[in-house]
Amino acid sequence: HVEILMTNRNRFEFQPGIVDSRLQYRKRLSAMNATTITTLSVVLEFILQLVFIIRVLLRPYREPASRIAWIAVIAAVPVVGIVLYIWLGETNIGRKRVMRRNAALARYTEKPRIDEPAWDSIPEEYRHLFRTGQTVNGFDPVAGNRGALMADAAATISSMVADMDAAADHIHLEFYIWLADNSGLEVVEALIRAAGRGVTCRAMADSLGSRALIRSGHWKKMKESGVHLVETLPVRNPLISALYRRMDLRNHRKILVIDNRITYCGSRNCADPEFRVKPKFAPWIDAMIRFEGPIVRQNQYLFMSDWILETEDDILDIADSPIPFFDDGFPCQVIGTGPFVRNSAMPEVFESLMYTARRELVISTPYYVPDEPMQTALCACARRGVRTVIIFPARIDSRVMGAACHSYYSELLDAGVTIYEYVGGLLHTKSLTIDGEVTLIGSANMDRRSFELNYENNILFRSPSLTSDVRERQQQYIMDSRRVDAGDVAEWPLYRRLWNNTLAMLGPIL
Repeated sequence: HVEILMTNRNRFEFQPGIVDSRLQYRKRLSAMNATTITTLSVVLEFILQLVFIIRVLLRPYREPASRIAWIAVIAAVPVVGIVLYIWLGETNIGRKRVMRRNAALARYTEKPRIDEPAWDSIPEEYRHLFRTGQTVNGFDPVAGNRGALMADAAATISSMVADMDAAADHIHLEFYIWLADNSGLEVVEALIRAAGRGVTCRAMADSLGSRALIRSGHWKKMKESGVHLVETLPVRNPLISALYRRMDLRNHRKILVIDNRITYCGSRNCADPEFRVKPKFAPWIDAMIRFEGPIVRQNQYLFMSDWILETEDDILDIADSPIPFFDDGFPCQVIGTGPFVRNSAMPEVFESLMYTARRELVISTPYYVPDEPMQTALCACARRGVRTVIIFPARIDSRVMGAACHSYYSELLDAGVTIYEYVGGLLHTKSLTIDGEVTLIGSANMDRRSFELNYENNILFRSPSLTSDVRERQQQYIMDSRRVDAGDVAEWPLYRRLWNNTLAMLGPIL
């Protein structure tokens, strides 16, 4: 800006002093504005940090390590930390799902108990295990069951398809991963055949784990044939969905119920062991048990609760039909966990089993990122003289989870736990046996995701004969594994140990 003045001689003269002062004033004003904006930004950022830190501190059922981890992330990288907490920090499944779940639970609790609890058929030293399980879903242990461990992947699919082909009333199926490969399409065709002869078929598949099949023509073909299909926890627009529901909640269950007579439980997804979506880790090694008896009704209720959550279709009365009871059967109990139950439910079950073992504890799991009480329980089991064995896959499909798992090796080995790494593929079986008498089998891993986020299904049973079969399968895994000793861990380079421990430290927020 230039100031021009008229002098007495009718000529213009340039006045630089006035220009300089105006420029300096505007510069000072701009600097003040920038400082104000910066100050306001800092204050706003601090307020947001404080609000979210208070929110972390006030969230119920969060262990101290998890609170500390989230507070550290929010404090260290405020904007990124707050966004991450909004997306991943809280378990929110949506208001409508909560309302439907509560209505279904009310219906279930009002129903008279059809199957008598089997407490008297369980030895005193094991009853507390089933009492722990009873607090999760309200399911009592029920007697009169039979079970058969499937020989391998091919035998599992063949048995499932044969039972589906013999179905007369209904088929209820639920899988996290359902692929359009040989095994997956065999199940697709079995459902289509069953629907064609008038059997009511309901099938659920997780929106993320089974997205390829859901988007394929096979899904449409099933729907056109009369199969009732549901895409669980649908993933649409992540940015919008994140505002009302946490996006990484997944339905990890593997359930098949046929005519209220037969049910399957274990770790196998509806896919070939070659697992084409991640072929370099193949084969995936799983275990599945076929059950008959009153335990079928509990798995049926678990399926129905998921169905009602997604559809509002109240089908609870289907479970009221009579179920065979076998006089020579054994007691079982379904334990279904997920965002609806307390975060400590699954760890409590695992820890109760660990503390109960007197002679032997054998575990197989692909993912091990425990909370502190579980790690302590496993170490204490070995320290008191129990033969404690845990089998991991040598290679898993997540480097992050693998590294976090490795950080626990040293403490486990020091306590006397025997560690094996399975080298014949990705060992995906989630099994736990104690003293050759009690078994827990199902879909739950020993990691935070299974404890706090995923919908999981497991069956706890006391049967020396069936436990012997599971224990023999675990022994086959051991024979195809290499043993890890303290010397192996000591030879890991410094950078690897640093990486492992860093990821383990972030376990509460992974």
